[in-house]
Amino acid sequence: MSARLLLVEDESSIADAVQYALRAEGFETEIAATGEQALERIADSEYDAVVLDLMLPGISGLEVCRRVRQTNVVPILILTARTAEVDVVLGLEAGADDYVQKPFSMPELISRVRAILRRRKLDREHGAGVRRVGGIELDLGRHTVMVDGRPVDLTLSELKLLALLTDEPERAFSRRQLMERLWDSPHVGDQRACDAHITNLRRKIERNPARPERIVTVRGVGYKLAVV
Repeated sequence: MSARLLLVEDESSIADAVQYALRAEGFETEIAATGEQALERIADSEYDAVVLDLMLPGISGLEVCRRVRQTNVVPILILTARTAEVDVVLGLEAGADDYVQKPFSMPELISRVRAILRRRKLDREHGAGVRRVGGIELDLGRHTVMVDGRPVDLTLSELKLLALLTDEPERAFSRRQLMERLWDSPHVGDQRACDAHITNLRRKIERNPARPERIVTVRGVGYKLAVV
């Protein structure tokens, strides 16, 4: 069964070209031209991934991402202008899993979509098991996280990143190592996305995100998960 995608793009020429390319690769692809349409479709149907342009009329792509993340863990790939780096950070903070900057090539976009879908498939197939590291309890089968006894909602990327860190507590990982393992690929794109995911994780699992005790920066290397 082919993956079902929702493409949210208001420029019809771009939407038609991307839909054609995705369908040519075997993806069942629907188009929503506004944020309102996207929210309605996601509420009424189940998708394997959402490709979301941030510049939309009416409800912005960022707001769509935030609202979707309140109730849905569907993977989200955002599209953003190459000159708007702040949008990348805001998109990842809103719960997006990855991004592609415009102008992009179709092979690049398709590669990122395949990576998101591959990650979701691997998570479903190999996600069983409960891990406990300090005050963190991670149920990979149910995709749930408890921190100091309270439930915490994570995006799929945040959950995957935390799973990697809990797999080897106290080991220091470089940003590239984390992104390679996160995407199961040597092609990791902009490694600054790793910092954004780490910042989001800290905001959710640290007692004081401004003074992190769990996800610790290892100077000159990257990050590690401390047992606290």
